[in-house]
Amino acid sequence: MSFRKERKFRLTSSDAKKFRALLLGRGMSLLHPNRKIASQYFDTRDLQAFRDSEEGVLPRFKIRVRWYNDDQSSLSLERKTSSVEGRFKTTKAVKAEEFANFIRNGIVDQSYGNLIPSVCIEYRRSYFNYEDLRITFDSDIRYRYSGSARQFRDLEEVVEIKAPFEVPDNYLETIVPVPSSRFSKYARSFLHRENAI
Repeated sequence: MSFRKERKFRLTSSDAKKFRALLLGRGMSLLHPNRKIASQYFDTRDLQAFRDSEEGVLPRFKIRVRWYNDDQSSLSLERKTSSVEGRFKTTKAVKAEEFANFIRNGIVDQSYGNLIPSVCIEYRRSYFNYEDLRITFDSDIRYRYSGSARQFRDLEEVVEIKAPFEVPDNYLETIVPVPSSRFSKYARSFLHRENAI
């Protein structure tokens, strides 16, 4: 397991486009083609994973099933850990019938116990390399709430820089012309739920 640093930056759509153009002019290159990402998150009935995220509890975990470009023939169960050492993720392939069972009956997690579907988050991601860093741009972020037809489209976008743990924090902060900020899509899905239609 390898730890990494992550810095997130909240931007308007216009500012994200300007920033992308700036870095492309400085040698940023496409890592692989853009794709649509969908993640079905699971949480306890009282949203313990969400509350841990809001309170900054360490270690904390997010459990989700992820797929790409609307293709559910290739699914992965992911457990994302935030700890004092850094962040890392474990991934396990699951079949469509396993995913359907998770939706019906939930998932048993070693830390949180029984988890049920909470929210599905979809967005478009662009992947780039810049020097020794991986930079992603996430746009058109949408939240769909489990057991409901309600959904919400986020008005902000997020740029995320992922770096090896040994890269200095102040170096990451010099790349983007705005301060880093917290941008948990999962947390935002609940904070903005009252705006869902």
